[in-house]
Amino acid sequence: MTISARSFDLRAWILSAIERMAHHKAIYPGSFDPPTLGHLDVLMRARRLFDEIVLAVGRNPDKGGPFIPIETRLALLQDLVDEIVAEDPSLAKVTVAAYEGLTVDFARAEQASAILRGIRNTTDLQSECQLAITNRQVADIETVFVVPGEAFAYTSSSLIRQIAELGGDPHRLSTMLPVNVIDIISARQKKDAGS
Repeated sequence: MTISARSFDLRAWILSAIERMAHHKAIYPGSFDPPTLGHLDVLMRARRLFDEIVLAVGRNPDKGGPFIPIETRLALLQDLVDEIVAEDPSLAKVTVAAYEGLTVDFARAEQASAILRGIRNTTDLQSECQLAITNRQVADIETVFVVPGEAFAYTSSSLIRQIAELGGDPHRLSTMLPVNVIDIISARQKKDAGS
């Protein structure tokens, strides 16, 4: 049996096979200051979509100075990621890394095929779409949006920071924060109260 060139395009088939075998790596950038259960929910959902994810801890100039020092956040996130990966090691590998500068530059350096972003609501969607289109224009990288579970639809690191900085009880935020983050916030509040 002979296959004609019209019915079978070998070059297209080979390119398609290579594409299917490609390693899909995403970076999940954010300040994660503090890390929330919403961040972790997005990460857990994304592990089913990619082969590898780099949880990229950067500095957001719009948020002012860090609430939790970056070294502490990195160690905290590594512990949380280790727990998540141990629950299901068959899903995407996850690493934690700090970066400075433009997210797209970090994505290029990591040879990522996508930037991962969590979308809680339509307000997030509007600003994230603008950023995604800009990133595509500037760096030819796609953005993948993941919607967290309903329980985290209004979880906001900025709001949590504000509550903690104004002396709010971090234990009241247990539906939004991992226990070890609550412990760090409590320790910081005690230290600040003693100063």
